[in-house]
Amino acid sequence: MNIITKLTLLLLLVGSIAGCSRKKNTFLSRNWHAVTTEYNTLYNGNLGLEQGKEELNQNYADNYWDILPIERMQIDENIVLPDSVRNQNFGYAEEKAVKAIQRHSMLIEGKERNPQIDEAYLLLGKARYFDQRFIPALEAFNYILRRYPASNNIIHARVWREKTHMRLDNNRLAVNNLKKVLDLDHLEEQDIADASATMAQAFINLRHLDSAVVPLKNAAEFTGNNEEKGRYFYILGQLHNELGQIAEANAAFDKVIDLNRKSPRIYMINAYVQKARNFEMGQANNYQLREMLRELEEDRENRPFLDKIFFQVGEYYNRLDSIDTAVDYYKKSLSEPTSDIFLRSINYEILANINFDRSNYLTASKYFDSTLAEMDPQLREFRSIKKKRDNLEDVIKYEGVAYKNDSILQLSQMMPAEQLDYFTNYTTDLRAKLEADRNAASMPVNLPAIDSRQPQTSARTFYFYSEARVQQGRQDFLNQWGDRPLADNWRWAEVSFEREDAVAEEAGLSQQVLDNDPRLDPYTYINQIPTDIAVLDTLTRDRDFAYYQLGIIYKENFREYEMAQARLEAVLEMSTDERLVLPSMYNLYQIYQATNQSRMAEEMKAKIINNYPDSRYAAYILNPESIREDENSPEAIYAELYREFEAQNFNKVIAETNRYISEFAGDAIVPKLQLLKAQASGRILGLQAYKSALNHVALTYPQTQEGKKAQEILNKTIPKLSSLKFNTDSLQEKYKLLYRFNVSEQEAASALKEKIEAAISEINYDHLTVSIDVYKPDEVFVMVHGMQDLNRAEGFAELLQINEDYLVKKEPVYISTENYRIVQIQKNLDDFPSPVE
Repeated sequence: MNIITKLTLLLLLVGSIAGCSRKKNTFLSRNWHAVTTEYNTLYNGNLGLEQGKEELNQNYADNYWDILPIERMQIDENIVLPDSVRNQNFGYAEEKAVKAIQRHSMLIEGKERNPQIDEAYLLLGKARYFDQRFIPALEAFNYILRRYPASNNIIHARVWREKTHMRLDNNRLAVNNLKKVLDLDHLEEQDIADASATMAQAFINLRHLDSAVVPLKNAAEFTGNNEEKGRYFYILGQLHNELGQIAEANAAFDKVIDLNRKSPRIYMINAYVQKARNFEMGQANNYQLREMLRELEEDRENRPFLDKIFFQVGEYYNRLDSIDTAVDYYKKSLSEPTSDIFLRSINYEILANINFDRSNYLTASKYFDSTLAEMDPQLREFRSIKKKRDNLEDVIKYEGVAYKNDSILQLSQMMPAEQLDYFTNYTTDLRAKLEADRNAASMPVNLPAIDSRQPQTSARTFYFYSEARVQQGRQDFLNQWGDRPLADNWRWAEVSFEREDAVAEEAGLSQQVLDNDPRLDPYTYINQIPTDIAVLDTLTRDRDFAYYQLGIIYKENFREYEMAQARLEAVLEMSTDERLVLPSMYNLYQIYQATNQSRMAEEMKAKIINNYPDSRYAAYILNPESIREDENSPEAIYAELYREFEAQNFNKVIAETNRYISEFAGDAIVPKLQLLKAQASGRILGLQAYKSALNHVALTYPQTQEGKKAQEILNKTIPKLSSLKFNTDSLQEKYKLLYRFNVSEQEAASALKEKIEAAISEINYDHLTVSIDVYKPDEVFVMVHGMQDLNRAEGFAELLQINEDYLVKKEPVYISTENYRIVQIQKNLDDFPSPVE
């Protein structure tokens, strides 16, 4: 090719590019920009959008136990900084859309000449929508509607605008606008599906579930996307279930099942699960349901969903009251790998409730812990389960005390010969078990095939937990290595003994260990049985109190009236302590009434009125309204004691709380009284007393609000108070005058207070106040508050000393408000460095 040809081609190329200006409305310009926009910029932008949507789907976990959302998108509540994006793919899509608009828009004489620019704005709006920047997305969709009314994307833009309105909680506006869209003629089927699905979601958001049924059914029928079809029919079935329309729900789930492999299998499996939950159990058709579940379980394609299938089999047996079989399947469900954290929490909660009903409280508490670990703390159910779990702490504690003390007391009441017989039988059984373990460990072990779905490790089978297996291991080592010294390089150490002798010696070691094992000696246990009367009395009191507390917990916290009745009746049989007997009788009277045991309620009522006519419980029975008016009720007494606390009558508060703590033993008011007593002790006795009293509250009542508050103060506040040091800075502000008096000088302290108040009034120092503050049990302060700095405090003290009307001879301590707080907390006034030289 010669030079002239090359120059000609170059000039033609430059001319073509020059002719493609965005400002020239020529055929070449329009088509060049349209093609470049569609097949370059927008193509890449749409790829980014699809990748971002795929990433959203992968990261989103559907909760099949609630109505699914139409669109899989997790709303992120975190605030994103300006010019930032949540997902780089959506940022890339937005960047391409903006590039298409900026570089290829041909807005000439008020009209857009590039037919692809409306596509660019649609991509821009979608990218912003999925990036959860809904206001900018709304602007993009509105721009299309305003500037491109003749666009073939106008329906898409209207639907996406209403989706955005819905995300902004403008659900009613979205419904009204979508009705107008659906009233249009010549809509494509996918447009009808998209608009109907969005309308259904808006109705669901408004909790108008019946109104959502028809548009969602239309969406499922008209959509050409089988994944959407499966999801829509599944949600339709959920709506019918919520509305109590079981037949219609099963018909919708059958639609999902009929799609089979055309839509994601997760929808089909959950459709089967929902049909099983809707199944009406009966002798004639139970087999039909079990066969359906068995087929699901045996289908190899369903292996990723065995957690759901096993759970539903567990539900099947649970409904048949085959609880042990149901428990096995719930555990099998938990052993399967799953991404459904909601199902895991449901499994754990069911197992917790089963164990609770069987009084296996320790096991129940562990399952409740697992439930809470798998559950979103924002859910309403989380709080109720947390409360039930917290209440179990006290149940576990008191059931343990009751069982342990009952056992010890029963053993202490046996004759010596009976004790020996009892523990001889126990140690005989224990020896037989240990010997069986030893023999089993010495036999060759054929390992079973490992089921990959079953957990293989167990604390109970750990090698060193079996005495026999340990001894067998020692013997095997001797057989192979001999009696090696415990040293480095033991394999190469010299062996200076006969191997056979060591093996023979070791062969009898296991039997010798059993013969000398103190666990197999009956007197090991007999010698631990207490005989001291004081110890037995303490065990009896603790047991009786545990039974009473259990009765109250079962009655008030769990409404388990049968269990509560058994514990409180046990109190009446075992205890003579009126502090427990009378409230137990009253609570039993309430239980008998609540469970329609009228005769027993009348008998208990008569016993309380006849034997305790002056008690508040008798008054409550005769006049239930008196509970609210009773001045001697625990609540009224606490309120009065708190007023005494505010009046600084700390000694009285401590004495009265001690009295009422004893009187109201077992009542819910006791922890509040204990905390009030702790606060009063701290105010009058100082930090160490406060710390000790708080520790008692935290340890004795760990599950109450007062116990938790005490523990929080111990953890956070006490360390800060302990580290407080006097501030010796002379520039401190807000000073006080402190006059010390012994409690025996109360009259003198009151006289000084009145004299200072008179002086304040006469010289119009209205900003000053005077009080008598308790310092220690034997000492009080007359305090003058309100002086701005040390100079003013010294000046006012000098005025009181030299003015003939007052002549206050007592020397004050000048102390800042900050340091006075430390003095009252740590009771260390004697260590305070006076700022006056």
